[in-house]
Amino acid sequence: MKILDHLEEWLITFLIGAATLIIFVAVVHRYAAGLSIPGLQDWLLSLNFGWAQELCIIMFVWMAKFGAAYGVRTGIHVGVDVLINRLSDRTRAKFVIFGLLAGALFTGVVGTLGANFVWENGAHHAVWSWLGKDVGDIPEGPTTPDLEWPTWIVYCAIPFGSFLMCFRFLQVTFSFVRTGELPHHDHGHVEGIEEDKVPVDVDPYGMGDNLHPKDMKHDLIGERRSGAERRASAERRKDKRDDPDRRSGAERRQPESDQEGAQ
Repeated sequence: MKILDHLEEWLITFLIGAATLIIFVAVVHRYAAGLSIPGLQDWLLSLNFGWAQELCIIMFVWMAKFGAAYGVRTGIHVGVDVLINRLSDRTRAKFVIFGLLAGALFTGVVGTLGANFVWENGAHHAVWSWLGKDVGDIPEGPTTPDLEWPTWIVYCAIPFGSFLMCFRFLQVTFSFVRTGELPHHDHGHVEGIEEDKVPVDVDPYGMGDNLHPKDMKHDLIGERRSGAERRASAERRKDKRDDPDRRSGAERRQPESDQEGAQ
């Protein structure tokens, strides 16, 4: 199972990385070919990148199909579960299992219809030709406009991706029945960054200036603190304001101005 998981991730990574690289090279080629540089312009114009857009579309279609299966496995698909979460545990479990099995049924049907479409769109002719059998009146199938690839190869993303997605639905269903847990993905999590609690080191609502609102009912930034901690923090802020070394230059000059005015 780990091999399938890694193969799925590697395929998605390769497709999105290669498609991005191809698009970048094609765009650079298009703009660079318009520069009037002797020798270089002739060489760039001799290069044909007319196939780049079609190939990238195909790669993104395959990436989307296998990415959908990856989403089922990792729990990144968006779901409306407001009503489900208000039900009792036993009732909620039944609805969850029903939803997962419905997803498996739907993707299984799509995969079956897609496989039949691919077979009639040229795969039948190709397989019979590879096996050395008489193809008879079996149609060879169309090809793509730019790459001139058999379209049935491109359309194989439908049955492969759908059947893999169906398998992932069944996998998640089995895991939920056995453990009661569903795959969960934190959309705010970034790989490689430690998720520590936000320290309470700034209280904009307690600053002694006219730039911040004085809403004392507003929670502090970061983790919630007790009343004693808030009072101690307020005392420390008061001590800092009263400390002459910590006051601003205008505040330290104010007493001197008062003394000069009195004289």
